[in-house]
Amino acid sequence: MSVVLKQKEQLRSAIQAAIEAAQASDELELASVPDIGLEVPRDSGHGDFASNIALVAAKMARKAPRDVAQIIAGHLPLGGFIRDVEVAGPGFINFFLSYDWLFDTIRTIEREGQAYGDSTQGAGEKILLEFVSANPVGPMNVVNARAAAVGDTLARLFRAAGYTVGTEFYVNDAGNQADVFARSLEARYQQLTDPGYAFPEDGYPASYVCELAEVLQKEHPELLEMGREERLALCKRWGTDQMVEMQKADLKNYGVEFDLWFRERDLHAAGALEEAIAFLEHRGLLFEAEDAKWFRSTEFGDDKDRVIVKSDGSYTYVTADIAYHHDKLKRGYTKLIDIWGPDHHGYIGRMQAAIQALGYGEDTLEVLILQYVALLRNGQQVKMSKRAGEFITMQDLVEEVGKDAARFFFLNRSPESHLDFDLDLAVEQSNENPVFYVQYAHARISSILRQGREMGVSLPSSTEVDLSLLAHDSEIALIKQLASLPEELLTAAVQREPHRVTRYALDLASLFHSFYTHCHILGETDSLRDARLVLVAQVQCVLRKVLGILGVDAPEQM
Repeated sequence: MSVVLKQKEQLRSAIQAAIEAAQASDELELASVPDIGLEVPRDSGHGDFASNIALVAAKMARKAPRDVAQIIAGHLPLGGFIRDVEVAGPGFINFFLSYDWLFDTIRTIEREGQAYGDSTQGAGEKILLEFVSANPVGPMNVVNARAAAVGDTLARLFRAAGYTVGTEFYVNDAGNQADVFARSLEARYQQLTDPGYAFPEDGYPASYVCELAEVLQKEHPELLEMGREERLALCKRWGTDQMVEMQKADLKNYGVEFDLWFRERDLHAAGALEEAIAFLEHRGLLFEAEDAKWFRSTEFGDDKDRVIVKSDGSYTYVTADIAYHHDKLKRGYTKLIDIWGPDHHGYIGRMQAAIQALGYGEDTLEVLILQYVALLRNGQQVKMSKRAGEFITMQDLVEEVGKDAARFFFLNRSPESHLDFDLDLAVEQSNENPVFYVQYAHARISSILRQGREMGVSLPSSTEVDLSLLAHDSEIALIKQLASLPEELLTAAVQREPHRVTRYALDLASLFHSFYTHCHILGETDSLRDARLVLVAQVQCVLRKVLGILGVDAPEQM
């Protein structure tokens, strides 16, 4: 249990005892004690923790909230771990604690290292997180890059919170786009020997298709000797395989590796679509109309029933998705989380209906919607046209600004918010660049510790120093920020809010830089120097932890 949670439990016990004492002395009459809420005030001047218990209990007690707060405060023990108590505003109770709990935080971080902040909250839950899932018909774009950063960071957060997590990329290599891609590749292959060969009107015109055609010609010079159907089948399989390998390489360079790349074509080959249809039919959830087969999805909250087998006998897009999610659940996952783009928002209802139709709870599938990205250069939006084949790829972005800046910028806002990505700021080496600001804090601490070693000063253990010397306001604020990490990580995981981690990292870096400005380290007396060295070493440990969650490097020098 984190130090903060221990303090909250201790405070709740003290408040509970104070209420019981007030009831025993007939100062309060409560039929039952409400839940005792505790929060960390935004303003440190309002104490270490604050409770609204008096406001919640006032109606039951038939007293004004401030009066209830004064009564409770009068029965709280002072002089031990509670230094002082004040009643504020309409009836909040603010608690000022002794600093022992903060010093325990330093010792805990030193003892637990990179495990500090982890919890077992998610033990027993098995999550399958599917994200990116870009079509294998071209390079990944900046929206895919945002999805990759968000999904990968969520997976790291889930693991830190104790969940069992699998990550998956769904390769949509059996749909119409894969067919269009095959025709595009075949046409470019033909044009290598016959420049006048017609290119499909709906084809993909970008240069990467031409480059692939040249490789294909070297590997399969016999292609034109095949029949058209066989030729297109080879282009489809070979071309999508090539694109998947490119996507894997780009993602690895971005710090993202999936546990499984699931191929839709394998789903079809295994008869999974027919199996899903038979399952729904057995449950009486299919009907025929207009020469097509329909899924009664309205029975599970969808706005209308869905076609799953068209009049020509072919399957709709939703049919493969039902089969795919059925496959996920048959693998033993208890929670499915998909990250989709905003153009898929209307698809949520039908898939949640399908999950229930397959016999699972309505909360089994959770869909996170990721908003669009606008790239800015010189304050102007960079125009991107996918149809013309002129778009900035994920690889382009990483080459221009680097993996760390790309990931940090994508994670710096809520996934549900539209993001303006400032390309100029991302490469700027100044405190205005958020990732530079955080990484510089880590590198600055490395420099301090390195200078200390050069002076013959080794890093002591927290048990060897007098931590009570850490009494400056900037030191206390810094340690409080360290203490809040376990709760921040857990909240970020439970609320699906990876941007909380970037905000935490920025706040921690800011507090460290402020501490560095106000507090000397190596030039102080031995006892104060050693206490501060221990403190900055734990700040560095936590910075490395949160940067690791974000998939961002923690440099020793900058």
